[in-house]
Amino acid sequence: MAHRVVKCLSVLVAVAVPQPLWAQAQTYAHQLPLLMPPDPADRQISVVVAAGLASNAGLPDDLRLARTEMLAGKDISPAALRALADRNDGLAAQKYLRLLLIDPTATPSDIAFYGTVAVRTGRVWSLPESVAAMRLLDPATEPVERIRDYVRMLYPHAWAGNALALDAVIDLNGEGRLFGALSEETRLKILEQDAANGDGRAVMRMALNLLSQPSRTPAEEALVDDYLTRAAAIVDNLSISVTATNILAFRRNPVGITVASE
Repeated sequence: MAHRVVKCLSVLVAVAVPQPLWAQAQTYAHQLPLLMPPDPADRQISVVVAAGLASNAGLPDDLRLARTEMLAGKDISPAALRALADRNDGLAAQKYLRLLLIDPTATPSDIAFYGTVAVRTGRVWSLPESVAAMRLLDPATEPVERIRDYVRMLYPHAWAGNALALDAVIDLNGEGRLFGALSEETRLKILEQDAANGDGRAVMRMALNLLSQPSRTPAEEALVDDYLTRAAAIVDNLSISVTATNILAFRRNPVGITVASE
């Protein structure tokens, strides 16, 4: 009986094509959030990593007045918002971020940083813009103290089950990436969280990230097979399991494979 071709990511390995597998995987790694989106609720999981500014105590007179007006619903200057955000005022950071997002001269570093201040104080709705900006940052020029703030904000959200944060932790770890080489501790935490989530998105993402490299060490090849085997075993996400099964088959027999059916 003829097998049906599953019309999802499994098209990656449905036929032999001249484009190398690593180039295909790079394309699909970028498309994964669209083709295999997480539950929207998983993007809203929020963690208060740091308490925001709780009072006007210790503020200079001008910021004390500005914060009082802000809390009363009045507009205050961008400079005052930034100064308050620098003192860990999450509301000010949220408001300042909104200004940055419509400012053509705003830098990705500032968007990532002030978004981080907002998110770490419990305003998770700023996470998408923060993560998008982090993906644009140059590890060689981004201030180390800011990178540390990104890590301190993202990791607790990822380990709490926030899918957007987990995706970012996976993508921003690695040689030459913003967070540097992936530690074994973090790798194991990602696998633990993927098992807890039960959808296989994280292990599939890690496999595709490795496959998107033009070359891999024997140890990395073994990791690809491990991640794909884990993803193939997922029972609650057909797109993930079928795609992983087909990529494994393609790796073992690049020509003349039989595509798994639904």
